[in-house]
Amino acid sequence: MSLNDTPSGERAHIVFFGVRNAGKSSLVNALTNQTVSVVSDVAGTTTDPVRKAMELAPAGPVLIVDTPGIDDAGDVGDLRVQRAEAALNEADVAALVVDATRSLTPFDEKLLAAFQTRRIPYVIAENKADLLAESGRAGAAESSLPSPRPGTDASDSEPLSEGADHNATASAENDGASARAARVRVSALTGEGLSDLKRALATLATGAVEERRLVGDLLTPGDVVVLVIPLDSAAPKGRIILPQQQVMRDALDAGAFPCATGVEGLPDLLAALARPPRLVVTDSQAFGEVDALLPADVPLTSFSILMARYKGDLAAQLEAVRALESLTDEDTVLIAEGCTHHRTCEDIGTVKLPRLICAISGAEPQFAFTSGRDFPDDLSPYAAIVHCGGCTLNARDMASRLQRARAQQAPFTNYGMTIARANNILPRVLAPLDADNLCARS
Repeated sequence: MSLNDTPSGERAHIVFFGVRNAGKSSLVNALTNQTVSVVSDVAGTTTDPVRKAMELAPAGPVLIVDTPGIDDAGDVGDLRVQRAEAALNEADVAALVVDATRSLTPFDEKLLAAFQTRRIPYVIAENKADLLAESGRAGAAESSLPSPRPGTDASDSEPLSEGADHNATASAENDGASARAARVRVSALTGEGLSDLKRALATLATGAVEERRLVGDLLTPGDVVVLVIPLDSAAPKGRIILPQQQVMRDALDAGAFPCATGVEGLPDLLAALARPPRLVVTDSQAFGEVDALLPADVPLTSFSILMARYKGDLAAQLEAVRALESLTDEDTVLIAEGCTHHRTCEDIGTVKLPRLICAISGAEPQFAFTSGRDFPDDLSPYAAIVHCGGCTLNARDMASRLQRARAQQAPFTNYGMTIARANNILPRVLAPLDADNLCARS
């Protein structure tokens, strides 16, 4: 990935839902103008969510997600439904694909209720409009598919007029980003209404990803930012990892001067600078070494802690890190990563963090591990959760994980904060982010 690419975690996620054979995959293929998903007349062809990054004007970079049928059945079908339902956690915009020749099914109604409860802007895409034209049933179908209606937890949804032109975007286009629902008649086969569907999705996706700064709001033009990037056995050959790229790019966007070094080169780089750096950002695993090398008056934090601030509730994660101090041998700690990668003998998630958590608690708790999108709904078995920065997850997915943990009273903290606590430097690494007096609480 180059510094100019938009990572999937920064793209608005547009997720297509519906029952089997409603035409979700065909519509995704038509929308992206590529064969993203395998299509077939056989129900249940899509077995796992399929993702495709694209540009959708005027929203910009988005991620299109095709999900399995929400009405699948059987042991394997139930697993497919679970994957489809899990995609609700990442949906910035939802597209409910329905068969225009049929009424809404109970599964469709359940999805609509979920969109409204979760406050997800959505489009009802009435697919297979070509069959309506062939059968002469267009007028009958208009009354069979009700307009979106606001739910008790989504009172700002915009219901559509029953007399609206079904071949055009509805209230989404008229009301701009504040609209939360639209309905479009479309045919994946003929392309009818496809431009209207794109326009409705783009309108709802515009502004769906909140404008946030990773580090730029902490800097002023001309500031020097030192990035400490260890080149150890775990570092990917030939590239730097995503959070490091993102911090570098955001510093450049702020008019600052980012410069990078390994741990060993930090003293020489500091000596070469005409003035002390405004901020030093290190890989959390090098906290101990960097803290020892860095003058006490130079602000220090880590990529992981910046990501926790960027995509999560930093104050809540600070409170949660204290829960690690009271763990017992009978407790279980969940260590969760948002991505999957090749694990080495000194892997941060499965080796180093458990060792540090045992040192913090003075106990020998049990550990469980998840990676990618496999994050459990039931968090009751865990006395604490330690999560990576979530650079590959979108903000809605991270927020969903945090909310589930909060609802189940499971303390949820971050890799970087855990490592800082183990090195007894939490006040120092939180001080640069102290808009809410975080360091005073640490």
